Amino acid sequence: MGILSRASYVIRSKLNAIVSSQEDPSETLDYSYEKMRDELQDVKQGIADLTTQKKRLEIQKRRLAENVEKHNEQAREAVNAGRDDLARRALEKKKQKMTQIEDLEGQIADLQNTQDRLVEKKDELQERIERFRTEKETMKARYEAAEASARVSEAMSGVGDEMEETARAIERARDRTDEMEARAEAMDELQETGAFDDALSDEDELDRELREMRSDSEVEAELETLKAESGRGSTEVESAPEEPPAGEDADETTDAADPELEAELADLKEEDEETEDESN
Repeated sequence: MGILSRASYVIRSKLNAIVSSQEDPSETLDYSYEKMRDELQDVKQGIADLTTQKKRLEIQKRRLAENVEKHNEQAREAVNAGRDDLARRALEKKKQKMTQIEDLEGQIADLQNTQDRLVEKKDELQERIERFRTEKETMKARYEAAEASARVSEAMSGVGDEMEETARAIERARDRTDEMEARAEAMDELQETGAFDDALSDEDELDRELREMRSDSEVEAELETLKAESGRGSTEVESAPEEPPAGEDADETTDAADPELEAELADLKEEDEETEDESN
C-alpha cells in the first residue's frame, strides 16, 4: 500500500469515526427502513409495469388470433369460389399472423417468468422489511432505554455537562454569598468602631482624643460648680467622714482605709481644683 493509499485510508477511517460518533441510531434505523420501503415500492411498480406490458402483448396476440381465423375463413371462401390465388394469399397472411403469435407467446412467457421472479423477490423483500421493522423498533427501544439509563447515571454521578454546569453555578453562588456575608460583617464591625464617622470627619485620632478629654473636663467643672452652689464643695467632701455602709461595723471600715492613700488622693484633688481655677 502506497503512502497516498494509506493516507486516504486513514482519512476515511477518521471521517467514518466522526460520522459514527455523531449519528443517531434511531434516525439511522428509520432511514434504512424507509429506504427498504422505497425499494419495495420500486419493485411493486416494476411488477405493475411488467404486467401492463404482458397484458398489451396478450391483447395483441388475441387480435392476431382473430385475424388468423379471419384469413382462414377467407381461404375457405376463395376455394369455394374457385379462386386459388386468393385462397393462397389468405393462407400466407394467416401464416404470418401465426408466426407473430408464436413470437408474442414467447415474449409473454418471458414476461410471465420475469413477473413471477419479481413477485417472489417482492414477497421476500416485504417479509424482510417486516422483520427489520420489528428489529428496528426493538433496537430503538433498547437504545432509548440505554440512553435514558446513561443520562440517569450521569445525573447521579454528576459527570454530565448539565450537572457540571449546575455544580459550577452553585459553587459561584456559594463564593458570592460568602463574600457578601463577609462584607456585611466587615461593615457592621466598622460601624461599631466608628470608622465611618472618622471617615466623614476631618479629625484624626489625636484630635478626637483631645476633644473627648476636653468634654470630660467641662463635665467635671460643671459638676463641681453645682456642688459648690449646693454647699458641697470639694473640701467638704474630702473632710467629711465616710459613713460606713449599712450592715458593716465602723471598725472594719476604718481598718480598710489606708491613711497614705487617702492623703495622696486629697493632694491630687487639690491640684485638680487649682488647675480648674486657673483655667476659669
